[in-house]
Amino acid sequence: MKILITGGAGYIGSHTLIELSNAGYKFVVFDNLSNSSKKSIKRVEKIIKTPIFFEEGDVRDKKALNKVFKKYKIDSVIHFAGLKSVSESVQNPLEYYDNNIVGTLKLLEVMKKNNCKKLVFSSSATVYNEVDAQNYTPLKENFPTGVTTNPYGRTKYFIEEILKDLCLSDLKFKIAILRYFNPVGAHESGTIGEDPNGIPNNLMPYISQTAVGKREFLSVFGGDYLTHDGTGVRDYIHVVDLANAHVKALNYLNSKNKQTANPLIVNIGTGVGYSVIDMIKAFEKVSGKKVPYKIVQRRLGDISTCYSDSSYAKEVLNWESKKTIDDMCADSWKWQSNNPNGYSKNK
Repeated sequence: MKILITGGAGYIGSHTLIELSNAGYKFVVFDNLSNSSKKSIKRVEKIIKTPIFFEEGDVRDKKALNKVFKKYKIDSVIHFAGLKSVSESVQNPLEYYDNNIVGTLKLLEVMKKNNCKKLVFSSSATVYNEVDAQNYTPLKENFPTGVTTNPYGRTKYFIEEILKDLCLSDLKFKIAILRYFNPVGAHESGTIGEDPNGIPNNLMPYISQTAVGKREFLSVFGGDYLTHDGTGVRDYIHVVDLANAHVKALNYLNSKNKQTANPLIVNIGTGVGYSVIDMIKAFEKVSGKKVPYKIVQRRLGDISTCYSDSSYAKEVLNWESKKTIDDMCADSWKWQSNNPNGYSKNK
């Protein structure tokens, strides 16, 4: 029996493969490579010293999914596959609804058909109501959701509601929903990391690409927020800590014998908020590189402050973050300086 990792060639997925392997799990990667590289799989193979089963395909393709489920006797799924840019979702909402929601529906249909009823879902802190995110941080799992600022957040919210309805309709489903905050960093080897296509949508690759000389300066979106330095505050979490949370969630589902009508919903963050300027200063300290930046107009869909209360993750999953802000920046810099063009030589 094996775990299917949708989107497993991507940033978070590739790091999770290492932690799953360390924990003794067997898995198959299913990825359409739209925002990832097969080279990440090859590099993970070198780290774990084990060949990885890889199938190229899209989660909206039920025929391809069915084939993989039957071929590998899939027992459970970790679902990473999805588009993930807040600003891009504002510009292309239909693409996000199709890819994220329709893709998840197709996956769930195939899971049910093949009697595979364990799922860890990659959700997001963007599901929380904007007013609560700004006025009542740290955010707790029981805070209201659904009044989001962007289509990306809405896709995650809608999928969470679908999963709740699915659990209610079929008590044999065991589902864990992990609400991520802001993943950063890279594997300590410096051989895998975040490699976005085009201009980065997330802060850390933008910082590291500026530090390595790929970009003239970092654009800081908004300098007039009600924060200690005017820039947005977020809960940044090391991607390896996040990857470990998926292993803990899978362990939880595998040990859970009692049937329930509700999925497990857990925040995955550090519980600490850092501003954009805080992250720039930390990166400059560990890298010894200057990161020039300019304050520019706010982005649509962004809020001023968002960080987690992650105490529930410790209670139910026995998980908590271990990596520091210096670890996040140092590992990001090691990845970027070793791979200035990411996985491609021609970027």
